[in-house]
Amino acid sequence: MTAAVQTPFATSDDDRVVDDTTSFGAPAALTAAAAAALLAACGGGGSSTGADSPDTTPQNTTPPTDNESARFLAQAGFSASTTEIAALKSGGFSRWIDQQFSAARTQSHFDWLVAKGYGAESYRYSLSGVDATLWRKLIGSPDQLRQRVVLALSEIFVVSMNGLPVAWPQFATAAYVDMLEERCFGSFRALLEGVTLSPAMGVYLAMRGNRKEDVKSGRQPDENYAREVMQLFTIGLNQLNADGTAKTSNGKTVDTYTLQQITDLARVFTGWDFDIDSSDTDGNDYSYMKRPMKHNASRFSTGAKKVLDVVIPDTADGPAAMKLALDTLAAHPNVGPFIGRQLIQRLVASNPSAAYVQRVAAVFENNGKGERGDLRAVIRAILLDTEARQPSTAPSGGKLREPVQRLVQWARTVGLSSPGDLWAIGDTSNPASRLGQSPMRSGSVFNFFRPGYVPPNSQLGNNNVTAPEFQLCNESTVAGYLNFMQGLIGNGIGDMKPDYTADLALATDAPGLVRRQALLMTGGDMAESTITTIATAVATIKAETDTGKLNRVKASWLMVLAAPDYQVQK
Repeated sequence: MTAAVQTPFATSDDDRVVDDTTSFGAPAALTAAAAAALLAACGGGGSSTGADSPDTTPQNTTPPTDNESARFLAQAGFSASTTEIAALKSGGFSRWIDQQFSAARTQSHFDWLVAKGYGAESYRYSLSGVDATLWRKLIGSPDQLRQRVVLALSEIFVVSMNGLPVAWPQFATAAYVDMLEERCFGSFRALLEGVTLSPAMGVYLAMRGNRKEDVKSGRQPDENYAREVMQLFTIGLNQLNADGTAKTSNGKTVDTYTLQQITDLARVFTGWDFDIDSSDTDGNDYSYMKRPMKHNASRFSTGAKKVLDVVIPDTADGPAAMKLALDTLAAHPNVGPFIGRQLIQRLVASNPSAAYVQRVAAVFENNGKGERGDLRAVIRAILLDTEARQPSTAPSGGKLREPVQRLVQWARTVGLSSPGDLWAIGDTSNPASRLGQSPMRSGSVFNFFRPGYVPPNSQLGNNNVTAPEFQLCNESTVAGYLNFMQGLIGNGIGDMKPDYTADLALATDAPGLVRRQALLMTGGDMAESTITTIATAVATIKAETDTGKLNRVKASWLMVLAAPDYQVQK
């Protein structure tokens, strides 16, 4: 997948920096010259046939090089350090994955908010603290694999904190992410139930308070969750082959469900509401936000119901009906390729081959022990597959790193931390001045970008190459991303300051400095010509003083983050 560098020197067409240097003293021409190419890439990239790689045994060997180790860590987590690279080379891929699976969870988002006092009455309708705790874990938690998978799941089973118009929305959001953490390495069926009964999801997709039909008033059960649990969370719109390609009949795709089946399923999802303690008369007990919703039988639709073509008998109460509905959806043959492909997209490649999807779907179907939906086995299969471990040379290979991923990778690499435990990065949604993306702040249930997005009017589009992250790419985000990163690189934010000790040790060696950063950020995927270009620009900054050395380090980081060889993860 091809892209071009972004420029940090404009926030709009009428607000462009025309100086010949950045604030760090490096020539602005290097990043500015490539800005137009990235904007072109927002609408396209190199052509590709998307050819399948051989269906080979997953790669379980010890990584042979620093480059391969760093590349793996960028897929399986967010970042690589020299220590982590050495440990991975010593122990191998599988051992690292096993260690990450067993890594202890750090303080929950819910408990952190409580400890910081965000349960006070003045915060009843506030989202204060949520952004901070999300960045706290994404940047600072040592369980990288868990945090990476949770971010991926939050972009599939989408809840946006912006769509929670209830009391204690901060705790609803925190509890939802905590639930994803708790269940991300378990079974898909358990994850689906956690999502379904989450108070946050109940509010976001209107299942909370959903009531049975009323003949007199004409009221019907809300169909929102019934629709999205099928369309987005389990089976998708079209029946799929095991490799994720759509089944066809007479040249047309085959629907997985009908409008009537949405209506039928909506009756199953009635009667659920918050599990609020009856003694909490003043509404100050927000603990219900971390408990699954409970069922109120008086609001449950009566009579027989259906999920797809499976009849739910009228003798089934609400919990029993929901269990049968979720069992049926989780067992559908679409789930493996539908969810598997999206997880591949979030971790490894935006346009995975059908063969890759089929191998992962097969593991979803059976983990080797006769168990279906084992997420640990699925994650392992994704990361150890041949197509993941062998860098793609095709223009359609890899994925554009989403803005949040770029920020978190850089922050972890330079040891950005918050001594005061404030994590004051805040909401980064503004596309003109920040990232155009912020965790748990999607504009809709369809995420920041669609998994099937194909950039229009582009070489990628002409070759039907899916590239979801390019949906976030436009003139505003091109400028906003690097403007924001330039500020972070130069000054940090709040009490969060980057540690450039290792970089400063190489400041007088411009090629060595750039090479180190390129290794950690791209795993060897940065072209020699790009390294030379950046190093040449960095070398124009005098390194005779501590200030000059620091400016070299900052300028090098900015140009590495702007380079297409970095922004596209191969």
